[in-house]
Amino acid sequence: MGQKRTCYIAIVGRPNVGKSTLLNHLLGEKVAIVSAKPQTTRNRIVGILTAGDDQFVFLDTPGIFSPRNALGEFMVKTADSSIQDADAVILMADAQKPITSVEEKVIASVKQSGLPCILALNKVDVTSREDVAARLADYSSRHDFTAYVPMCAKNGKNVDALLKECEAFLEEGEWYFPEDMATDQPMRQMAAELIREKVLRTMDKEIPHGVAVVIEEFTEEEGLVRIRAEIFCEKESHKGIIVGKGGEGLKRIGSYARADLEKMLDCKVYLNLWVKVKENWRESAKTVSNFGYREE
Repeated sequence: MGQKRTCYIAIVGRPNVGKSTLLNHLLGEKVAIVSAKPQTTRNRIVGILTAGDDQFVFLDTPGIFSPRNALGEFMVKTADSSIQDADAVILMADAQKPITSVEEKVIASVKQSGLPCILALNKVDVTSREDVAARLADYSSRHDFTAYVPMCAKNGKNVDALLKECEAFLEEGEWYFPEDMATDQPMRQMAAELIREKVLRTMDKEIPHGVAVVIEEFTEEEGLVRIRAEIFCEKESHKGIIVGKGGEGLKRIGSYARADLEKMLDCKVYLNLWVKVKENWRESAKTVSNFGYREE
């Protein structure tokens, strides 16, 4: 083996721009949950890619937006602190949308910190060439980015080109993580997030944002993992919708989650789901912290 190199790279941008999809593509496996709903990622997720002598540590951050409650404040603080902890930044932007205050805030932040920053312009597969060119010109007039990568996180187009650009940020030094590690998330957290992803994917717009999943039991036996999880929502009426007629909704969430959990854990999973109501939990900093959304 030659000289080891490593770097920390924060992936930042507005909600629902494709940051978690990009991270999963970079790593070649699923470490971040993905849904079509904005503000899916709440905690900072560390994705680790080790290739030869190089180890890239990617920080997938919650989308940056104007917070309206304690959960939102935690998420925005998490994204901000990730930029401060990084050696470099990938600003992920939507090729279809003009620059907003979110992108301006990130540009101001990288200017202030002096961190190198790549512009990853996502969703070019569904944007006209003229619009992509105009967007690139607009961004380049505002900041001298290290590189400009038009891409599509969904199908992986140009993800390898983005990774190649990230090599410029590597510096000689010992790796922070073992070679075979893809994420620093504990299995319990990943299990909770996978269950929450299934709620996001099966429920209406309003309910998912008011949902948290807490793992109450996670025991490993020979060839079997037993998981008992509580899904918290904010209203009694939401509980009824999640459980569904004759328990159909909860059964659907459970069967989707079990399939993914068995794939992730590579063994049989016995999954026991309960739905509970904790009114307005997102407003309470204490409850937000109790549900696992706390600064490291």
